[in-house]
Amino acid sequence: MLERFLTTVAALLLAGTALAGTPQRIVSINLCADELLLTLADPGQIAGLSVYATDPTLSFTADAAKAFRHDAASAETVVGLKPDLVLAGRYTKRATRDMLDRLGYRVELLDAAKSIADSEKIIRQVAALVGHPERGQTMIAGIEAARTRAAAAAPSGHPTAAIYQRRGYVTGGDTLSGELLAIAGFQNDGAPLAGNSGGFVPLERIVASPPDYIVVAASTRRAEDQGSALLAHPALAALYPPEKRIVLPEKLTVCGGPSLPAALDWLASEAKRIQQAP
Repeated sequence: MLERFLTTVAALLLAGTALAGTPQRIVSINLCADELLLTLADPGQIAGLSVYATDPTLSFTADAAKAFRHDAASAETVVGLKPDLVLAGRYTKRATRDMLDRLGYRVELLDAAKSIADSEKIIRQVAALVGHPERGQTMIAGIEAARTRAAAAAPSGHPTAAIYQRRGYVTGGDTLSGELLAIAGFQNDGAPLAGNSGGFVPLERIVASPPDYIVVAASTRRAEDQGSALLAHPALAALYPPEKRIVLPEKLTVCGGPSLPAALDWLASEAKRIQQAP
């Protein structure tokens, strides 16, 4: 009887220790961490999200983020939320991270994802941190299923495409977006145009050696500000009418996380459209 009692007490103590080790007030100061936290953690674990969490153009989980406080940015705002874990990006403002470190807060850094493999590694990291590794595996399974669907829908002939963004920035070859294009059956012209990491490419180079398609974040070809003026240039409009443009919303590719299945399915639908075009 005594042995059974001691065994039960030990089990309860271990369970209590495990529960105590699971963060209960998590604050994110990074957009991609916001998305993972909203998807992998229990709502009661989320003490605050970053200032970008509800931006519908950047955040895939913007609607869900509205239910939580979303003003975490400076060290002062984070401290006020009394976190037991802070999620930050590798490129989050260094001064903020250093201040939180000096104050004794637990800060976990997330790397920027350059591939699906990177994304899945980060998903596992966050899922383990919040105490729900099984949710991470479920998310990864969803990504892999979407990868299979996109590969099956790939157009014949591997048409070329370049991701053309504001001010003429072209996404390079060694990027998550580039990998998504390749999975969907497109040859990414970002590498020959802008190298592996990407860069600004003059319109003249695009016109001189045009890819079959350009990938843009919005369907409109009207210049809404100075940054988007190049995308509305008459030469680009003539070369790439709507049927030659693949619209891929920015919020699907900014982060490698819950948005990846949607991004792959979106590209698969564009590939089908291209296949069915006369």
